[in-house]
Amino acid sequence: MVFFTGAGISAESGVPTFRDKDGYWSKYDPMILASVDGFRQDPELVWEWYLYRREKIISVEPNPAHFGITRFQSIFNEAIVATQNVDDLHNRAGNREVYELHGNIFATKCLECGMALDMPPNFDLKTHGIPQCECGGMARPGVVWFGESLPRETLTRVFELTRRADVFFSIGTSTEVYPAAQLPFEAKNHGAVVIEINPNRTPFSVHADLVLQQPSGEILPQLFEELQFALA
Repeated sequence: MVFFTGAGISAESGVPTFRDKDGYWSKYDPMILASVDGFRQDPELVWEWYLYRREKIISVEPNPAHFGITRFQSIFNEAIVATQNVDDLHNRAGNREVYELHGNIFATKCLECGMALDMPPNFDLKTHGIPQCECGGMARPGVVWFGESLPRETLTRVFELTRRADVFFSIGTSTEVYPAAQLPFEAKNHGAVVIEINPNRTPFSVHADLVLQQPSGEILPQLFEELQFALA
């Protein structure tokens, strides 16, 4: 069983979208805030934005959809999560075997060598400046930026597990950002029952075995209760 999740599941927790259209950061080009070139050009600005996002995300909690996945995993040992989200809510909800395709906003790594760095999530940028790796490279957020590839080992493993899945949930994802958007198609092509949970239809909707146009925080707990009743 695979739970493939996108921004929709996080939105139900109140996680802000990539950029608040009416907020302070709306005046900045996304390519400056989320690209290697933008980071090299103005690393302080980029870090200010990510520290702001971390603060906002820390203030929200996992929702019933995240906890619903935990309940499914209590019954199905081979149930994994593949998420396009970087907000760490799956881990905070106790989900196990979580594959973060786009990284984790609370992780930090070296811009040059890629080594993971141990830093507090809310370090004081103005007091200490941007930390450096032992190789001399600047510390950067541990997320996938525009123009970067998804982590190869993670992506390969998720595709392997998707091909073996009997049931595949596509939850709150637009299925428009590749290569991750290929996952539900891959599951379908290898015989899985694919269930799409999304208030809005997506390019994959016509291929899904079941489309549930409801908030995932409502429908996943309901599905679990129905499953428990069926297994009783």
